[in-house]
Amino acid sequence: MTTQIKLGEITVDVERKDIKNVHLSVNPPDGRVRISAPLRMSVDTVRVFVITKLGWIKRQQQKLQEQEREPPRECIDRESHYLWGKRYLLKIVEKDAVPFITIKHNKIVLRIRPGTSDEQKQFVLAEWYREQLKETVPGLVAKWEALLGVKVDKVFYRRMKTKWGSCNHYARHIRINTELAKKPPECLEYVVMHEMTHLLEPSHNSRFISLIDQFMPKWKFYKNELNRSPLGHEEWGC
Repeated sequence: MTTQIKLGEITVDVERKDIKNVHLSVNPPDGRVRISAPLRMSVDTVRVFVITKLGWIKRQQQKLQEQEREPPRECIDRESHYLWGKRYLLKIVEKDAVPFITIKHNKIVLRIRPGTSDEQKQFVLAEWYREQLKETVPGLVAKWEALLGVKVDKVFYRRMKTKWGSCNHYARHIRINTELAKKPPECLEYVVMHEMTHLLEPSHNSRFISLIDQFMPKWKFYKNELNRSPLGHEEWGC
């Protein structure tokens, strides 16, 4: 059950869970405040807890507001694009042949037919990023299946606006945001591990945190790296 409490200009989403401790987060892109609270905790107690954290909440929101944003992509020569956390310059090559993308030194070379629209160029790039993930994720899934003792039946690759990944633990499916091909490889592995851990524990309770602490002790660092990296024009959450 999710409720809201308001303190001045700050709105807090409060979710009741079968947990022992309170978990507070300030989430990108807009600094939305969320609290996971034990079922036994009263609204007044939650409100007092938030009041004691107001300074920290405002500092985190300020950091998100100051975070670097990537400009809208126009798919023109020498435009910056990212692959696995590394910056490349786009080079457009017009040729009457099937569209193709390759990496040459510090450039992403996009070969397209003359007259190709910006929307079509963006589609070709998006599909290329999807293919990068489809080549990389299966190896990570196999690695973490062995470490976690779980089995993933299917992986979906999808451009998502509010999540880096998701898990359907009933169907044993995970979904990976195609934007992760632009982020450092460690961030992708963290998201894969995170979603696969939900096959052991569906909720973000203390057991889930204990599991990811056990299997990836530096997970908070990788999560912070995702939050610190430049946000896309549509402002991606985590």
